Amino acid sequence: MDLDVPTIIIFLAAVGAFTSVMAVGWPFLQRDQLASRLKAVAERRQELSAKQKAMLQKSTRFQPRRHVSLMKSVLSRLKLQNMMENKGLKNRLAQAGYRRQSAIITFIFLRIASPMLFSGLALIFVTSNPTYAAKALSVKLMICGGAAAIGYILPPTLLSNMIQKRQKTLGLSFPDALDLMLICVEAGLSIEAAFGRVTEELGEGSPELAEELGLTTAELAFLGDRRTAYDNLSDRTGMASVKSLCTSLLQAEKYGTSVSTALRVIAQENRDARMAAAEKKAASLPAQLTVPMIIFFLPVLFLVIAGPAYIKVKMM
Repeated sequence: MDLDVPTIIIFLAAVGAFTSVMAVGWPFLQRDQLASRLKAVAERRQELSAKQKAMLQKSTRFQPRRHVSLMKSVLSRLKLQNMMENKGLKNRLAQAGYRRQSAIITFIFLRIASPMLFSGLALIFVTSNPTYAAKALSVKLMICGGAAAIGYILPPTLLSNMIQKRQKTLGLSFPDALDLMLICVEAGLSIEAAFGRVTEELGEGSPELAEELGLTTAELAFLGDRRTAYDNLSDRTGMASVKSLCTSLLQAEKYGTSVSTALRVIAQENRDARMAAAEKKAASLPAQLTVPMIIFFLPVLFLVIAGPAYIKVKMM
C-alpha cells in the first residue's frame, strides 16, 4: 500500500516515543545482576560452610556435645578460664591435630579429673583387697598418691606422644611437598596457588600435611599479613623444617630473593635429613637385635648342639 508523508511521520513519532519510554524505564525493569550474583555467592558460601561443619563434626575427635558444656561450666566454677585461654596449650593441641575450642576444655578437665579418678580407683582397690586392707594407713596413702600422680601425668604424656607421632607423619611427606611446591613455583604459580595445588595433590597420600597446607592457603587468601599465616603454620606443626620454610618465604618476599632457590635448598636439606634418619635407624638395628638373638636364638642353638649328646648319654 502507499504510505503518505503524514503516516510515515506518525509511525516514526510512535517508534521514537516507544524508544524513549523504553530507554527511561529499562533500568527499572532490568534485574540487578550484581545483587543476584552476590546473593548466589552468599548462598553457595553458606552451603559450603554447612557441609564443612558437618564434615568436621564427623571427623573431629572432640565433638561439641552436652558433656563439653558441662565440663566448661565446671571449669568456670573452678575459676580456670585463664587456662582455657593458654596459647601454648592451644598450640600443643593443634600440633596433635585438635583445633576446636572443645579440645582445650576436654584436656583441662581430664587433667583435673584424672588424678581424682585414679586415686579413687586406688582407694577402692586398697580397701577391698584383703592383702592391702591390713597395711598401714601410710602405705595406703602412698598408693593413692602414686595413682593420683599417674593420673596427673598421663594426659600430657599422651598428648606429647600424639604430637610426636603426628610430627613424624608430617616429616615423612614434607620433602615431597617441598618438591611439588618447587615445581609449581618454577611453573609460574604464586605461593597461594602453589599451596593450593600441593594441598590437592597430597590429599590422599598425606591428609595431615594437606590439611595444614590447606589452612595456610585459606589464611593467605583472607589474612592481610602473610607473616601471620606463616607463623600460624609453624605453630600448628611445631616442626623446625616448617619453621625454616616459613622464614625463607618471608625473607624471599621481604628482600626480593628467589623463592624457587629457597625452596630447592630447603627441599634438599629435608631430603638429606630424612636419609640421615633412615641410615641412623638402620645402623642401630644390630644393637637392638642383640637381646632378641640372645633370648630366642642361643637357647635353640644350644639345644640343637647339646641335644644329641644328651640323648646319647641318657641311652647309655
